[in-house]
Amino acid sequence: MFEGFTKEVRDVSATSVCFRKGGKGPGLLLLHGHPQTHVLWHKVAPDLARHFTVVAADLRGYGDSGKPDPDPEHLVYSKREMSKDLVELMTSLGFDEFIVLAHDRGARVAHRLGMDHGGRVKRMVLLDIAPTLDMYAKTDLAFAKQYWHWFYLILPAPLPELTLQNNPDCYMRTVMGRRSAGMAPFTEEALAEYVRCLALPGTARGICEDYRASATIDLVHDQEDRDAGRKLEMPVLALWGGNGVVGKLLDPLEAWRNVAGKVDGGALDCGHYIAEEAPGLLLERALPFLKG
Repeated sequence: MFEGFTKEVRDVSATSVCFRKGGKGPGLLLLHGHPQTHVLWHKVAPDLARHFTVVAADLRGYGDSGKPDPDPEHLVYSKREMSKDLVELMTSLGFDEFIVLAHDRGARVAHRLGMDHGGRVKRMVLLDIAPTLDMYAKTDLAFAKQYWHWFYLILPAPLPELTLQNNPDCYMRTVMGRRSAGMAPFTEEALAEYVRCLALPGTARGICEDYRASATIDLVHDQEDRDAGRKLEMPVLALWGGNGVVGKLLDPLEAWRNVAGKVDGGALDCGHYIAEEAPGLLLERALPFLKG
């Protein structure tokens, strides 16, 4: 995987960030979701590297990135702090401006990154989510059944952490395998890397704190933006899996238009894990937008 890419762990002000870098051209930051790592981009990264300098990073708390101790208010794992890590990383790599392609939890970090550091982001593609505030507002029985982990992972420590730690392989296959495509999208090599990283000390805590922050301080930050009338100013392409859940529970485009001024997008013929299930479809739709 990632032939021609280099792998590095670089210190930023509050933690460290693990990333792979390859290609040449404008900077393109790739952000992954739960319960994965930057490895989820392995099927599309070589094609993207023909056009961009690709930086595929592990979020704070995930993969081989740093896993700082949490705080009672969950500020340490707020999307605001997670996005700062990545802005500092891109600055250290020489990119004053860059493009973002992000999936799932990474797309929530990208949303905050675009709000707090909008002058740095030229455009962004957000995969298979709607804004966090809208999704929590939609909570009903159907939502809770599909997004059960949102509510389990925010329970007080140590119960959810123990679930992840005690059998990382079972947790990974249960969470990822319940989606529409089952385990078919994932290569054994990628899956082994996800399990390895989930078993690392601190990962279970980092994942739970990511979700706890999303249900607390992140909602405060999002509501402050809306109350002030602030919106994402860069062009946004929102794509989601037509066989997945988010487009069946709410209208992602309508939701993104509440928080962004320039939004386009639509459903792809796949499920949640777009970059691994339908890499060709993703490149076909996203690459022209990314190139501008």
